[in-house]
Formats: sequence, structure tokens, C-alpha cells
Amino acid sequence: MSKENNPAQGGDTLAGFGYALSAYLLWGFLPLYMKAVSHIPPLEVVAHRVLWSLPVAGLVLLLRGRTEDLKIALRTPRMLGMACVTASFITVNWLIYVWSIGAGRALESALGYYINPLISVALGAILLKERMNKTQYVAIGLAVIAVGILTHEAGGLPWVSLSLAITWGFYAYCRKTLPVGPNQGFFLEVLILALPAIGYLVYASREGTGHFGPTGISDMILLMASGVVTAVPLMLYANGAKLLKLSTIGIMQYIAPTMIFLTAVFVFKEHFSTEKMVAFCFIWSALVVYSWPMLRGMMKKNSATA
Repeated sequence: MSKENNPAQGGDTLAGFGYALSAYLLWGFLPLYMKAVSHIPPLEVVAHRVLWSLPVAGLVLLLRGRTEDLKIALRTPRMLGMACVTASFITVNWLIYVWSIGAGRALESALGYYINPLISVALGAILLKERMNKTQYVAIGLAVIAVGILTHEAGGLPWVSLSLAITWGFYAYCRKTLPVGPNQGFFLEVLILALPAIGYLVYASREGTGHFGPTGISDMILLMASGVVTAVPLMLYANGAKLLKLSTIGIMQYIAPTMIFLTAVFVFKEHFSTEKMVAFCFIWSALVVYSWPMLRGMMKKNSATA
């Protein structure tokens, strides 16, 4: 088995942190793209995300020489079955997210991704037996307070937030246990989803409801760009997830929702309250408390081996 297939053994790596950080920053800007395609039905947007991700992911595999690993996965029923599970989780997550941005509920999306790291940490502790130290518990406590404030301010947990948190949390868990490299895994997922995506787009075209055609050049360009917009951050995330503890991935997930939150308030002009500001401060405090000891340890380790 290649190095790409091996997850971090009992700890975090600097490469994994870099991959994950890049992915979350790109996801933080994703609402801007989703707002641009908000006039297109979510199912059509997701179908194009699948189809245009396929050549991007395939090119990465060819450049990195990982096609043999993919052939093995295609011949292994267990890997195909797990890939179907992860593909299902990511499809539902995409659909809810695309719809929520278009419906003017970006703040609920942000709340969902704020809650999600808590689910990731819980899954890491319960299913993967990952141990938390005292500093991490403090960070989780601060995050719980922040999520509580946001939930109270919203008048309860909206279904958008809860659905996004659950689907992404289980996607992260299943993806980490999928016995195939991260890039191969993503290609396998979009390959599995390609047939139903094509079926839907053919149906939409026949019904005259599709937005991909010579009469709408701007829509064509936006939909074709969905491959890069989708594949690049997700493959970066998948590489990072293989090199980090699930609990670390969980805390880092606060980066993207914070950016989504700020975009919702300052760009989309959704309502911003004092409660949201207080929660925002608690969440960033949690990120600093958790991340600084980890980064300091990585820097010491790199200095010792230099």
C-alpha cells in the first residue's frame, strides 16, 4: 500500500494541517459561487458538480500515478460499498448546502458547520477511540458555549444546520476509514454519482428546465467551473483527513463556517446580532486554544529533525 493510503498514526502532521487549512479557506469563499448559481435548481447544480469534478479528479490521479490503486478499488466490493456510502452522505450535504445559500439561509449553514466539529470529535472519541487532552477539552467547552448561544439566538436548532452537521460528520468518519487513497476515493465517489447525474441532466434538458446550453453562456461557464470549485477543496480535505486525527479535523472545521458567517452578514446582509458576535468570539477562542499547542508541537518536532 502506498504512503498516500496511510493515515497519520496516532498524531497530526504539518502536511495534513496545510491540506486541511487550504480546503477550509476555499470552502469559506464557496458561498459567493453558490450565490452566483442560486437561480439554478440545487439538483442541477449538484449534478454538474459531480460531472465536472470527474475530469479534474481523473487528471490528478494520472499526474500522481495512482490509477493502479483505483483499479484495485473498482474490483473490491467492500471498497465500492463504502464509497457508495460516502457518496450518499456528500450528495445530501451538497444539496442542502446549495439550497440554503440560494434560499438566503447562509447563517443557518454556518451554524450547521459550527456544530459539525462537535459531532466529528464525538465520532473520533466513540468510534476511533481518540483521546482528548485537557487543552482540547477546554476548546470543546468554549465551542459548546458558542454553539449554545447561536442555537438560543436562532430559537432552536433549524433542520438545515442539523442536517449539514450530521451528513458531513459521518462523511468525515466514513472517509477516514475508507481503505483507499484520498484522491482515488473522491474519484470513486464522483464516478459512482456520474450515472444518476447524467440521467437527471438528460431529463432536465428534455423538459426544457436545464440551464446548460448555448442560450446561457454565463450559466454554462459557471456550471463548468463547478468541477474545480468542488474537486480542489474536497481533495485537499481528503488528503488532510488521512494525515490528521479526526478531532483535529473537527476543530479546524470552524474556519469555513466563520468565513461563511462573515459573508452572510457583510456581503449577503443577513441579520447580525450581539449574540452572534459573542458566539463568534467564543468559537475563535476555541480554535486558538486548541490549535496553538498543536502547531507549537509540530514546529518543535520539525526543528528537531531539521
